[in-house]
Amino acid sequence: MTGSPQLIIDIKEEATDMKNSNRKRTGGKTRSIIALSVVLVLTVVLAVVGVTGMPLDARGLYKLKPWLPTTNAENWPTALSLGLDLRGGVYVEYSAKAPADTDASFDSLMEGTIGVIQQRLTDKGYAESTVQRIGNDGIRVEIPDVTDPSAVLDLIGSPAKLEFKNSQGEVFMDGSMVQTATYYYSEGDHQVAFTLTDEGAKIFAEVTAASIGQRIAIYLDDVELIAPTVQSAITGGSGVINNMESAEYAKTIAAKIQSGALPLELTQQKVDTVSATLGDDALSTSVLAAIIGILLVMLVMIIRYRLNGVVASWALCIYIITLFFLLAVIPGIQLTLPGLAGIVLGIGMAVDANVIIFERFNEEIRRGRPAKAAVRMGFKNAMSAILDANVTTLIAAVVLMFFGTGSIQGFAKTLLLGVLVSMFTAVVVTRFLMKNIVNLGATSTKLFAAVKAVKEEQ
Repeated sequence: MTGSPQLIIDIKEEATDMKNSNRKRTGGKTRSIIALSVVLVLTVVLAVVGVTGMPLDARGLYKLKPWLPTTNAENWPTALSLGLDLRGGVYVEYSAKAPADTDASFDSLMEGTIGVIQQRLTDKGYAESTVQRIGNDGIRVEIPDVTDPSAVLDLIGSPAKLEFKNSQGEVFMDGSMVQTATYYYSEGDHQVAFTLTDEGAKIFAEVTAASIGQRIAIYLDDVELIAPTVQSAITGGSGVINNMESAEYAKTIAAKIQSGALPLELTQQKVDTVSATLGDDALSTSVLAAIIGILLVMLVMIIRYRLNGVVASWALCIYIITLFFLLAVIPGIQLTLPGLAGIVLGIGMAVDANVIIFERFNEEIRRGRPAKAAVRMGFKNAMSAILDANVTTLIAAVVLMFFGTGSIQGFAKTLLLGVLVSMFTAVVVTRFLMKNIVNLGATSTKLFAAVKAVKEEQ
């Protein structure tokens, strides 16, 4: 006796559905294994490269520098720009005063003086030095890796030397004959207008009349600023340099010409020297303390959240790697002791976001939701709290960055970057890891929360 044809068809269709379901489940596990393996390999490789560096060319043409100094002297300098308190060097503050016989804007003189000091230090090989304005009339200069502080201080304090040279390279006028130099915009053209003293006006008129069609070069501290072509004789004691490539470039030239003609009088207020040994000790101690703290945080997370604690530790490693790579490639960020504090605070923000997510996830698990649904609902319920906590910190970091000075700005920059990266790792990386781990079949409540707590909630 044979079964009915309809029953046989139903059994075949059910078997086919089961096979398709198994194939999808197997395919999903395979994809998750591949995805997690790729992320794990990238995490390990990038961490090793960041810590030790990696030569990419046997001839030494290019290499990836390590984030921080190592015992291998060939790895210096580091990819991260280290501040004075971690690297050693000279820190000096000046008060600035305008000459009594000038009508020029103090702000323009200050801007030009800062530019001149920075250019001098760069030309002498101190490219990583920083020159900043503090308050209304103060200038702070930080110069890492200085072996002869007195020579550097003499270089900073010497007056600017502005010279005008004709097409034969002969100096015919100096900065003392320039009264003002200002930027202005006229009919689509960025220009620098300058005025001369009576003596300068006479000399300039004679030279320009004999140099029509030729170039006159302006030098500051023996470095050419600009070499415009003379279109006509410039009489009357004023002239214009036109066809400047941008407003920023024209403002820079005007400020440097002005500062060369009328430099601010600098009075040294404070000098401090940080030895390289002291900076190296501070760096090694800070890094050791940060490593111990991070390992303790990972241990607590694993004990409290079990498998999710492992996920949090993995995401935290990705956070640290991403943050340090960004600190290495983004210009204008120097790593200082306050900056390290900002990084540690950012790590705390990243852990805090994971705690919020895992608590919401465990709540859904205790309510009897499947692990996949708990991941989705946990992130959904935690998102508002994560955004609120991070946005307030971002606002504080932005305010400190714009209104703080020196080390405060270093702290604000690393904190701002750290919070942004922590939001990315919490929302994207942690979710990706949790989702793929659950896809592998890690759905037992024992892996995420205490069984006793689950029974009590039920």
